[in-house]
Amino acid sequence: MLSHQQVWAAIDALAARNGMTPSALARRAGLDATTFNKSKRSSSANRLRWPSTESIAKILEATSTSIEDFLGVVQASIPPKKQTVPLIGLAQAGAGGFFTDGGFPAGAGWDEIAFPDVGQSHAWALEISGDSMLPVYRDGDIVVVNPEAPVRRGDRVVVKTTEGEVLAKELKRQTGKTLELRSLNASHEDRVLSMEQVEWIARIVWSSQ
Repeated sequence: MLSHQQVWAAIDALAARNGMTPSALARRAGLDATTFNKSKRSSSANRLRWPSTESIAKILEATSTSIEDFLGVVQASIPPKKQTVPLIGLAQAGAGGFFTDGGFPAGAGWDEIAFPDVGQSHAWALEISGDSMLPVYRDGDIVVVNPEAPVRRGDRVVVKTTEGEVLAKELKRQTGKTLELRSLNASHEDRVLSMEQVEWIARIVWSSQ
């Protein structure tokens, strides 16, 4: 369902895309120059006023814009959904007390950061430090991890070992006994861990790149 704000934002965006103010757009469409003024978008009693379908039809004709294109402008005017997720640094993540056995955030000491909604209610964020993950992840990049997401060969993952080491790698192969990880940086060796060495593994579902 389209909101009042989205429709008016799309009219403003359509005017800007054609190098015009909303008033100029109204005049080109044969409408009163004040048709799209901000003062016309709500009444003195703060009741929302919507543009008429006739006025929208006229500005589409005046700018040779199809209804599909206009709906695309409406969609582009919708701000992306955000979610707040716990954030921890790579070096800090290796310390004890920050995760459950399944790789979920636990305890105090976490920061928070807003990200585009990745649809993962149990996601958390990891700030990369150092150059061991170049060229895929640089120092300061943020990755969002979901411990509930299924992990498959070729996925980029974060792994925590029972010794407290936290690794960001690509899953090469997993069996009942071993976990084979491909290093993202060619200058670093691949790793093979026994499953007894793995505290948890979680898939990277988003990155700030």
